[in-house]
Amino acid sequence: MKAKTVSTGSEMLLSGSQAAAHAVMAACAEVITTYPIAPQSLIAEQLLEFCSKGELHARYVKVESAHSALSTLIGASATGARTFTATSSQGLALMHEMLHWAAGDRLPIVIANVNRALGAPWSIWVDHNDSLSQRDTGWIQFYVSSCQEVFDTILQAYRLGEIVQLPVMVNLDGFYLSHTIEPTILPKPAEVDAFLPPYQTEWRLDPQKPRSIGNLTSPDYYLEFRYKIQEAMDTAKAVANDVYQEFESHFGRQYSSLDCYELEDATTVFITYATMAQTVKHAVREMRREGKRVGLIRIRMFRPFPAEDLRQLIKSDCRYIVLDRNISFGGGGIFGQEIRAALHSQALESGIISITLGLGGRDVAPAMIKEIAAKYSEENAITGDHFWEGVRL
Repeated sequence: MKAKTVSTGSEMLLSGSQAAAHAVMAACAEVITTYPIAPQSLIAEQLLEFCSKGELHARYVKVESAHSALSTLIGASATGARTFTATSSQGLALMHEMLHWAAGDRLPIVIANVNRALGAPWSIWVDHNDSLSQRDTGWIQFYVSSCQEVFDTILQAYRLGEIVQLPVMVNLDGFYLSHTIEPTILPKPAEVDAFLPPYQTEWRLDPQKPRSIGNLTSPDYYLEFRYKIQEAMDTAKAVANDVYQEFESHFGRQYSSLDCYELEDATTVFITYATMAQTVKHAVREMRREGKRVGLIRIRMFRPFPAEDLRQLIKSDCRYIVLDRNISFGGGGIFGQEIRAALHSQALESGIISITLGLGGRDVAPAMIKEIAAKYSEENAITGDHFWEGVRL
């Protein structure tokens, strides 16, 4: 994300969780469901405060489980309401069944998932297996790296989801972002309304126009429903670019599905996502001062995967190191898998190195990034999937 010199609204010091809640209020969400789970609960608490003070006029529903949180939103969204919930880790896993229903019903629900490692053993710290294990449910997924981006992306998520009629998951790192406080620009309500008008859809439950949503279908038509979801995902890539441009015209902040840094003459390029990209960017700056030609590609949109955009950036004479804060057991790093699949047509996938690190919130420091660059930037470096050194056995 690159900011222009112009800005609108007021600047506040907000945590990532507070930024998410302020974005939901700015979007004028009409139905909010909550179930507590660390480290997401701060979002629910902030939204409850907004509603109790009358600053947000929304139906705030406290439910008995994360499964019920999404089930309730499916009903509300089916009536044409703008909806929101937040969750983490085991809560998102419990929603799994209903994630499929929301996408199958083509409901533009927005979830803020505060990434947290899955058990067992219990962990409340960050990695991304909770959201990446939901990659095939039909939800658009974003991974953000700053408090400002949390706020902005939730607004973009509503705009994009309501155009293509798909649910959207905005993922922010637990503690590294959810509890980190940064200056965040909050636009005026009228400015948000100009970018994000009230949600209106013809396809909703209405007693005056009876219809069913998500009912039983036969083998003669099930395939067509799935085709339409895939078609909407493909369309979302182009629509997302339109949304980014429209957002920039309103607020002066520029976004894309891929964020590039120091690529022009780079011979070694890191590819990563979420807050780890901020650490890598810092390390890249240090290595650049040492005369090393390194760069960074941050993947911001994971679903639909921006394969075409990525292929345009890849060069055959460059070494690519993917940093994965996740693991697909038996398959390696998930971003590494996706990137290799995207580059298969260019016969470059065999040169991709995928490093799994930082699971369960283990720190990834700039010094570690520099060590990885030194070890894997050589031409004879072993490609494939690796756990970074230091596993305690």
